[in-house]
Amino acid sequence: MKSPFMYGKIASGETFTDRETEQRRLSHNFTSRLNTVLISPRRWGKSSLVAKTGFHLERKRKNIRFCYLDLFNVRSEQEFYDYFVQQILRTSSSHWEEQLESAKRLLKRIAPKFSFGVDPQQDFSVSFDWEEVKRKPEEILNLPEMIGRQKKIQIVVCIDEFQNISFFENPVAFQKKLRAQWQHHKLSTYCLYGSKRHLMTELFENKSMPFYKFGDVVFLDKISEEYWVTFIVKQFRKTRKSISEKIARRIAQQMENHPYFVQQLAHTAWTQTTKICTQKELQESLDTLLIQHAILFQREVDNLTNSQINFLKALCSGVEQFSSIKNLRQYDMGSSGNVNRIKESLVNKEIIDITEHKIDFLDPLFKTWFSTVYSKK
Repeated sequence: MKSPFMYGKIASGETFTDRETEQRRLSHNFTSRLNTVLISPRRWGKSSLVAKTGFHLERKRKNIRFCYLDLFNVRSEQEFYDYFVQQILRTSSSHWEEQLESAKRLLKRIAPKFSFGVDPQQDFSVSFDWEEVKRKPEEILNLPEMIGRQKKIQIVVCIDEFQNISFFENPVAFQKKLRAQWQHHKLSTYCLYGSKRHLMTELFENKSMPFYKFGDVVFLDKISEEYWVTFIVKQFRKTRKSISEKIARRIAQQMENHPYFVQQLAHTAWTQTTKICTQKELQESLDTLLIQHAILFQREVDNLTNSQINFLKALCSGVEQFSSIKNLRQYDMGSSGNVNRIKESLVNKEIIDITEHKIDFLDPLFKTWFSTVYSKK
């Protein structure tokens, strides 16, 4: 029987829960042709939210197309241009011959080179003479707008892990090129999202950066506990298994309402359940996940300094005033200046997340392992 829970992939259909408010906001922005910046830690459901919104809008409106790019493995400006053109062409037409014709007609000054596999529609790539692109990058960057005018369609360009452009050579200069062209587009809309909050905030909230005030900035929250309880109970019931609201709530609470990990623990509990999921099945499921991830978590800790580990121990103990003399001595964290360096390093390693109100682990499963297994050794 297929699991009613989804994690590690784009959640869609009945495996997607809540986010009605965010869907309405994104739908309004896209149909109003307002650019959107979506920020949240990794695995909070940004990609699923954008894909869900795009799916519904494409069904309702024939003149809107969604183009999805993921910059996770894109490490240079040149790679970006090749990938950008490839995905825009795929979005604009379902026939490779038409895609090829569009590229030849619209990219006149920097003629693209195509390579095709066995299936030209699915297996093709685009490349350019880099020296030509450096002289005229605007021809590529304006491609969604030019295709939109030609076909009388609106292309919504959705770029995941957008903060990775910060690692390109001369990143600010590249950002200026993007902003200089994209801010003038009337038919094309941009949805830029990423998982490194500090980098995304720097890109879009810093007044000195090119993308300052580029669009509506949305900080994605976790899904509320009540939605999770209803969702988990319903998904169990669909497969003729049952779980009480009390146990469902414990799943959400254990994973701190984190979308990826709630679905992961719920899935594991579902696989452990024959008919009724009790506290016994839930505990067995949590133990299973901790055992499965123990090697990865131990490797994570092995790469930390003693002071970073001590900071995490203090965090698990509920410490809030890390720089107080008492806590500095108790947890051997050095000076208050060192605490700031520890925080910055743990944020960069994507182990903790810092907001205006609190500091917490990004991974609730790692937090559980660290506090119940590692710290007890």
